[in-house]
Amino acid sequence: MQLPDWEIGRPLGIPVRVHASWFFVFLFMSWTLATGYLPEALPGLSGERYWGMAAAAALLLFLSVLLHELGHSYVAQRYRIPISQITLFIFGGIAHMGKEPPSPRAEFLIAIAGPIVSLLLGASCLALVFLIDTIAGPSGTQGFLVLGGLLGIVNVQLGIFNLIPGFPLDGGRVLRAGLWAWTSNFHRATGQASTVGLGFGLLLGLVGTGVLAASIAGTLDESWSGNGGWLLFIGAFLFGAAWSARRQVGFRLKLETATVGDVMMKSVVSVPPQLSLQAAVDEYFVPHGAGGFPVLEDGAVIGIIIVEDVQAVPQALWPWRQVRAVMHPAEPGGAVPSHWSVKQALEAMLQRGWDRLVVMEGDKPVGVLTRAVVARFLQLKRSED
Repeated sequence: MQLPDWEIGRPLGIPVRVHASWFFVFLFMSWTLATGYLPEALPGLSGERYWGMAAAAALLLFLSVLLHELGHSYVAQRYRIPISQITLFIFGGIAHMGKEPPSPRAEFLIAIAGPIVSLLLGASCLALVFLIDTIAGPSGTQGFLVLGGLLGIVNVQLGIFNLIPGFPLDGGRVLRAGLWAWTSNFHRATGQASTVGLGFGLLLGLVGTGVLAASIAGTLDESWSGNGGWLLFIGAFLFGAAWSARRQVGFRLKLETATVGDVMMKSVVSVPPQLSLQAAVDEYFVPHGAGGFPVLEDGAVIGIIIVEDVQAVPQALWPWRQVRAVMHPAEPGGAVPSHWSVKQALEAMLQRGWDRLVVMEGDKPVGVLTRAVVARFLQLKRSED
């Protein structure tokens, strides 16, 4: 079951959504601070005070994660890369970019922006804490100093951790930018950076397992068990994300190397424009089981009719309404040449919100490409790997 999320604002015009899994981390972080860190740093306060300070600290830490992602998003927007939304979830946050960066330089600047924001936030918090402690002293400001110091240290750690050169962390994207500039091959660079990410994920997982086992065996203090668990958890996440990125590279290469002519349905069944919708349903949609057909007149494609167009018309009018009246008229981009890559054709479908394209050789329709056909192609290629 897919968990819900909720929009909480639109900084820089970007929808920010909180995933349901975020509340688990918020509660866990608040509990950890209220029952462990804060009582040790500030002894003698009430339980309600600890929980209030812990909740405030957790919210500020997630605000820091949001600012980190906004750093990426701001630079991406400067390169005219659309950001559909930012999601705060169990692993922190992610900015959903509408397309890949146009150049290695853009990739580097977008990737490095987040860690720079985190490091600047951390340094600012620590500097402010030091300044207040120097001028006013700890009397009456101890709570502020503890929270400010915590926020500063965590932001510095967040910035440094994200600089680990393992894709898809920011450091891995910086590495990809360098490899991309060196090899002039975006997908090869992504695969190489993902391999490094697999290595770092495995290393963190092994270190976390070792620390956890040592704390259980008594070689290390029991307090280290939490650190070991987090390292194991982060390592597993990084390994899984890097593995997924490697697989996506493989899919993209398949889409780029395969042509539309290799994948398309080669039997072109066309519908005449003067046909009634009832006849189109009885003679084409039902017998062939397809979701749409090109509409041809005098050998030329003049449009395409899909099942949703027919369903939008009351059934009582089907015998009287012609295909010509409800079809999508042909327009630039509605037909693609057979020598195009599947990736180019799929991008054209996504940009226009269509699920099928007519394939042409010269002025002659030779096939139809649908999203379902592309999905079957990838499924078959996956089974061959």
